[in-house]
Amino acid sequence: MAAAGIVLTAPLVSAQNLDAGKSPEKLFADGCTACHRSPRGLAKGRYSLTLSWFLQDHYSASSDSAKALAAYLVSVDTPPPTAPAKSGAKSPRSKPRPPKPAQSQ
Repeated sequence: MAAAGIVLTAPLVSAQNLDAGKSPEKLFADGCTACHRSPRGLAKGRYSLTLSWFLQDHYSASSDSAKALAAYLVSVDTPPPTAPAKSGAKSPRSKPRPPKPAQSQ
């Protein structure tokens, strides 16, 4: 019974947001670089809102840090590089050749 009294009389401690006040770049450096070398390409063309929901559900401590990180990822998102055309390769706009006429014997 004494233990219950101690628990009930203990002062309430509020949780701290350790991400508060950090820049989006710092949030990425602290929480994402273990798995991702660069922030480029992580947004994958997603809208900032849906990306922030995803980050809040899975990775960030608050909605504010999720929104900041999402905006940062969208701002550095780059389209994937396109492969250079091979020399001598046909243009995709060229028309296909008609089939050869059948030879009768």
